[in-house]
Amino acid sequence: MTEAVVNSKPFQWTAKFLAKFGLSGRGLVIAVPTLWLLVFFLIPFIVVLKISFAEAMIARPPYSKLIEPTDSGFAINFSFLSYQYLVEDGLYLAAYGSSLRIAFFSTLFALLIGYPMAYFIARSSGQWRNILLMLVIMPFWTSFLLRVYAWIGILKGNGYINNLLLSLGIINEPLVMMQTDFAVYVGIVYTYLPFMILPLYANLVKLDGSLLEASSDLGAKPIMTFLTITLPLSLPGILAGCMLVFIPVVGEFVIPALLGGPDTNMIGRVLWDEFFRNRDWPTASAVAIIMLLVLVLPIMLLQKAQDGQNQDKSGI
Repeated sequence: MTEAVVNSKPFQWTAKFLAKFGLSGRGLVIAVPTLWLLVFFLIPFIVVLKISFAEAMIARPPYSKLIEPTDSGFAINFSFLSYQYLVEDGLYLAAYGSSLRIAFFSTLFALLIGYPMAYFIARSSGQWRNILLMLVIMPFWTSFLLRVYAWIGILKGNGYINNLLLSLGIINEPLVMMQTDFAVYVGIVYTYLPFMILPLYANLVKLDGSLLEASSDLGAKPIMTFLTITLPLSLPGILAGCMLVFIPVVGEFVIPALLGGPDTNMIGRVLWDEFFRNRDWPTASAVAIIMLLVLVLPIMLLQKAQDGQNQDKSGI
């Protein structure tokens, strides 16, 4: 920015106007994402929270009002029936447990597959590194639904895998892979694998190679070097990748609906049924609020623990 622009009257007037609201310099930069979160997260969250304390009604909208005018003022009608219903009905607890189980193992499988791939990309030469990264990102160039539907053609009874195995004589009859948890794991790991690879790559590419050379010079075997140097230094990337995979998988709806069977009851499917089939918006909102708390509280505790570790390191 030139001195003439800084000294111009329009620029000075704008700076003074923004300064009245405390939006100058860093505050102005932070205001944009803060406003975005306020409009697209906090306000919808408050609306959903409000609906969760209402009662289901055959009306439009299909829930009761929390505040109603009366002759003497206003009447507040808060109801905890939706939350009580979630605790008493085993369907919702089973859906939460199934969602957490599938999300945990899907994240674990994505980590076991993605870590070697990220390490290989990080240790590749510059030319090959760009090509490999492009291959990792390339699935995002196609529609998410198309990629999930492609797995139906691969895993179904007369799909590519069964036809290949039958032609080779390995099996005598088609394997049942569709409408199973196996198909759900395959679809989830395939879809969210790039979200695991990219944070791991960003962490591993910054790993100092001299540390590995020093460990080798001191007589450490490759497995010991990995366990004592590479793995501890890559923990931030592991945590970031696991959160990027685990959090959206818990609320996944499309993949279990298309690839899973009737027993694959995840919380995203329960939300869909409550909102659009049962028209029970208060119960659906309560399910969404509980799911948010289940995800947010561990993340907050993990962030607090990481901040404490960083403070301890800085104090040392």
